[in-house]
Amino acid sequence: MPAPTQLFFPLIRNCELSRIYGTACYCHHRHLCCSSPYLAQSRLRYAPHPAYATFCRPKEGWWQYTQGRRYASTPQKFYLTPPQVNSILKANEYSFKVPEFDGKNVSSVLGFDSNQLPANAPIEDRRSAATCLQTRGMLLGVFDGHAGCACSQAVSERLFYYIAVSLLPHETLLEIENAVESGRALLPILQWHKHPNDYFSKEASKLYFNSLRTYWQELIDLNTGESTDIDVKEALINAFKRLDNDISLEAQVGDPNSFLNYLVLRVAFSGATACVAHVDGVDLHVANTGDSRAMLGVQEEDGSWSAVTLSNDHNAQNERELERLKLEHPKNEAKSVVKQDRLLGLLMPFRAFGDVKFKWSIDLQKRVIESGPDQLNDNEYTKFIPPNYYTPPYLTAEPEVTYHRLRPQDKFLVLATDGLWETMHRQDVVRIVGEYLTGMHHQQPIAVGGYKVTLGQMHGLLTERRAKMSSVFEDQNAATHLIRHAVGNNEFGTVDHERLSKMLSLPEELARMYRDDITIIVVQFNSHVVGAYQNQE
Repeated sequence: MPAPTQLFFPLIRNCELSRIYGTACYCHHRHLCCSSPYLAQSRLRYAPHPAYATFCRPKEGWWQYTQGRRYASTPQKFYLTPPQVNSILKANEYSFKVPEFDGKNVSSVLGFDSNQLPANAPIEDRRSAATCLQTRGMLLGVFDGHAGCACSQAVSERLFYYIAVSLLPHETLLEIENAVESGRALLPILQWHKHPNDYFSKEASKLYFNSLRTYWQELIDLNTGESTDIDVKEALINAFKRLDNDISLEAQVGDPNSFLNYLVLRVAFSGATACVAHVDGVDLHVANTGDSRAMLGVQEEDGSWSAVTLSNDHNAQNERELERLKLEHPKNEAKSVVKQDRLLGLLMPFRAFGDVKFKWSIDLQKRVIESGPDQLNDNEYTKFIPPNYYTPPYLTAEPEVTYHRLRPQDKFLVLATDGLWETMHRQDVVRIVGEYLTGMHHQQPIAVGGYKVTLGQMHGLLTERRAKMSSVFEDQNAATHLIRHAVGNNEFGTVDHERLSKMLSLPEELARMYRDDITIIVVQFNSHVVGAYQNQE
């Protein structure tokens, strides 16, 4: 939960914000661009376009109030106390430890820590973690929504079922189908590891189940049971594509229930990226659609940490993605398919679930909107047609799958939405998590980044580092520890309580202007079990 707004008022009264955040804007549509010069364009999923953008304006009262109070002679500083900061940071943290059997941990995963810090209200990120019960392996994923949280919510609760079903052998699929036919209890497929705040849609459960059942029925028909080997990469790709297809079909068909009808349309017209890891023994597969990332933390022989990237961002910074998009459309669209580093000049990720505005034909979009509920027809986002929209689909949910065979030196995996990677370099992420997990700090020269530092300031930095080494970590969760650094790091690479307090005190209208939602899962590997797998071969 964001910090209570009243905690922020002293900042306003005492001129702190009028100096720093003087151009605050109020945005009617969170998926559209805010025109504040402080808001980095890279943090926005959608760019403004004259055809449909609702331009932001200074919020009445706020601007005059802050400007009118500039005469305060002795501004007083207000900060959240450390307990208040910790309360905000720990509100959504969750940890899971893989149980031991006969005193031994036989899994290559020791456990995981996860956490979320909202910037949007409500938060548009989602997370999921589950153990596959009918096959070996664990599934973990982060989902970054845009144009609302509907699509990321649906994907977070449905995708793992599609993956699990794709991994099941023919015989097990038959058992499940026969159980449904005869009304018997189903074999459990997943054991979910959820934070109490992680919501599941009970209203749509029957609809979601029927779509999933149709999928496994088709898998049964396609597979005669002759082959027992299941290609994990192929299973992941099929699951992603099938779920996206079902999201599209459910929106086109609609539902007699008005609530469900509006829900499936909201899911389809919003969007979400996904980064999912499947860990089975020493086999690690990462399936990524969009611009969230998977980063492997490797401990070198000298104890230092290095980062190995296990996913590629699907955006304009990826030359292969640019080339793929251009090849999928006529040459006369080469200059319009990606403009200003965005798909059709609008969407930042080049792969995503939902976002049917970039997949359906114009006729289909109009037909669904006209026959849909009034709430959908009144929504400006659903009514506009992207510019230069000639040869859809322009967007796909097909993931790029990376395989990595785990080694004893591979200590952990970080899955995180782009809210983290916008604020921290991958090497810093891995070093901070590695030092947290091992409790060791390798002494490196303090970098001041070209700043002029007084002797007193340097003494303070050294004292802070010494205190950090001699005390236990205040965080009991690696993801929380990483968020603390992502939000509170200063120019010297250390957590600044003043900065952390200010960032966590931002009201809803301002928080999104300075950072994105952040969702992190840190998976810790069992080096002994991984080493035993290698020795067996």
